Amino acid sequence: MAAANDALAAAGCVPTTLAWIDEGDAADLNFELAPADARAALEGAFEGVDVVIQPRDGRRKMLLVADMDSTMITVECIDELADYGGLKPQIAAITESAMRGELDFEAALDARVALLKGLDAGVIDDCLRDRVTLMPGACTLVRTMRGWGATAVLVSGGFTRFAEPVAAEIGFDRAIANVLKFDGGALSGTVAKPIVGAATKKATLLDYRADLGLADGATLAVGDGANDLAMIEIAGLGVAYRAKPVVAAAAGARIEHGDLTALLWAQGVPKGEWVE
Repeated sequence: MAAANDALAAAGCVPTTLAWIDEGDAADLNFELAPADARAALEGAFEGVDVVIQPRDGRRKMLLVADMDSTMITVECIDELADYGGLKPQIAAITESAMRGELDFEAALDARVALLKGLDAGVIDDCLRDRVTLMPGACTLVRTMRGWGATAVLVSGGFTRFAEPVAAEIGFDRAIANVLKFDGGALSGTVAKPIVGAATKKATLLDYRADLGLADGATLAVGDGANDLAMIEIAGLGVAYRAKPVVAAAAGARIEHGDLTALLWAQGVPKGEWVE
């Protein structure tokens, strides 16, 4: 903390006070000037440490809009689903390119779903049961925020058959995702339109912010892929969580080392107030 304080002073940020949120784990360093310079001075300067630079006031957010795959859960559902049809390497390569922003998300989703045509619908439940694992800290983050009255919405470019049970288990108010189509007992290779992508994620944040009467700064968005950037860029606190390079470079904050409970520390909330 002393070294960080010195770095702020050297960057001309005028440090004032420092204090632990949870001793040994998370700390607040207050300063008066040049937030961009502070971020440049601190981010990456200390091994294993995440840095969030933000205004002192209004840290506790009243709206959380979150991505699902590789954010609230540890896997990409479509890649795991593809594994049941022996197509994981092929589909995972498209997923990776889309999440890096190298491919149009909607077109890439159509292409991947088309490859799943004929897959037995029953493998969806198998995949959900055997492959989908919640990201560490997901339940604590969402339940703690809802405990102080915040609204939490899961918006996924994946599928309702995964997003709805995941949202229910974690404690979200609502899940929004794509709807797979079926032909009898098998996947038809198509998805309902319009596709839930970047525009839907941004619109969800804007719509809920307006409906709840919230200020811009009272919102938190978190995701890892290029289709999350639109919502991350307009949130009061937009977080790239273990994200692809294009997202990490553009987001207002990056979490690379901590789990999702780091977003509670970012809001100034000590462990004693977490809902485990």
